[in-house]
Amino acid sequence: MINTGKLAGRTLFITGASRGIGKEIALKAARDGANIVVAAKTAEPHPKLPGTIYSAAEEIEKAGGKAYPCVVDVRDEQQVRSAVEAAVAKFGGIDIVVNNASAISLTNTPDTDMKRYDLMHNINTRGTFLVSKVCLPYLKKSNHAHILNISPPLSMKAKWFGPHVAYTMAKYGMSMCVLGMAAEFKDQGISVNALWPRTAIHTAAIEMLTGPDSAQWSRKPEIMADAAYAILTREPRQSTGQFFVDDEVLESAGITDLTDYACIRENADKLMVDFFVEEKGAPVETEAAAGDAAAAPASGGDAKIPQLFRKIESLLSPEIVSKTQAVFQFNISGAEQGTWFLDLKNGSGSCGAGTPPAVPDATLTMNSNNFFDMFSGKLKAAPAYMTGKLKISGDFQKALKLEKLMKALKSKL
Repeated sequence: MINTGKLAGRTLFITGASRGIGKEIALKAARDGANIVVAAKTAEPHPKLPGTIYSAAEEIEKAGGKAYPCVVDVRDEQQVRSAVEAAVAKFGGIDIVVNNASAISLTNTPDTDMKRYDLMHNINTRGTFLVSKVCLPYLKKSNHAHILNISPPLSMKAKWFGPHVAYTMAKYGMSMCVLGMAAEFKDQGISVNALWPRTAIHTAAIEMLTGPDSAQWSRKPEIMADAAYAILTREPRQSTGQFFVDDEVLESAGITDLTDYACIRENADKLMVDFFVEEKGAPVETEAAAGDAAAAPASGGDAKIPQLFRKIESLLSPEIVSKTQAVFQFNISGAEQGTWFLDLKNGSGSCGAGTPPAVPDATLTMNSNNFFDMFSGKLKAAPAYMTGKLKISGDFQKALKLEKLMKALKSKL
């Protein structure tokens, strides 16, 4: 996506712009000569996450823009109001709002404590509403007013809710702001849209969720920045109330080869599909079809799971146990329904039918067909989770350690 200069002199108020997708959107606009308000919490370096509002501001200035770093917790109304007022005093107004700040916890209902629930809803839904509301008087004065929420298309399919209802509600709250505000402000010339990635985007957040290997199946945040740029350079009345997906936006702009956006070019066709969207070109799945698929018999014969676990048991070793240090429980549905365990924390390891002898660190729930595909290497744990084929409760990081284990065992199974 080539810069056109259309955002030169425009002022963007971007939440969560100290790193990741927010920062990339800021840098893209900066190359046009835009003014960027870096509204984020991180003023001091985080022990695990790179970037502060000041380091982001420095990059923005080097890219050709003007930066104004503001310490902003979007949960705090006074901080938001003060930052907006200071930004208007510095740059003369606000043309574009990008609601990017977000919190995530991929936990089921029993494992979601209310502190984490409140954090997600206060940052995602309330923060988006608050920032949009406070910026509204200045957007009304702009002749190029946009609000862009980094949030998913709205869908009432149960598979997007079941594994992590609290998180889904919080992200969908951002998307509901799009739905409502687009209608509310349509006659005022303010464009309100959402943008979401087709695939996982390699950011500090996804790395914390899925581990350092996440780059293997992710795209760079630049794809979201380019898609955002394509949306934000349009005339506001051209489109509003839309739920855009990054690859579709770029295709509409004539960019069909997305290989360079992959972190690992060789894996450009093996990327992990993100939450809330279907894989590109996937057939439309009805709820009935999903239920039929779950009940479909495992291919290739009967009682394969006991054979698989006997083979795994023969390969267990103290070395595998020391590297994994986790107990797994598998709740299998479909043709070979049952409960199985894999203890890779105690002794030399053990596995078999039933619940584990120790409390499981992670419980994985899936159809037997998907179970076989996962252990044969046809289906990776992280993408399976992202697409709803695998449900995980407990320690998410330990659950994804299975990826490395299965890779090590694949040639021997």
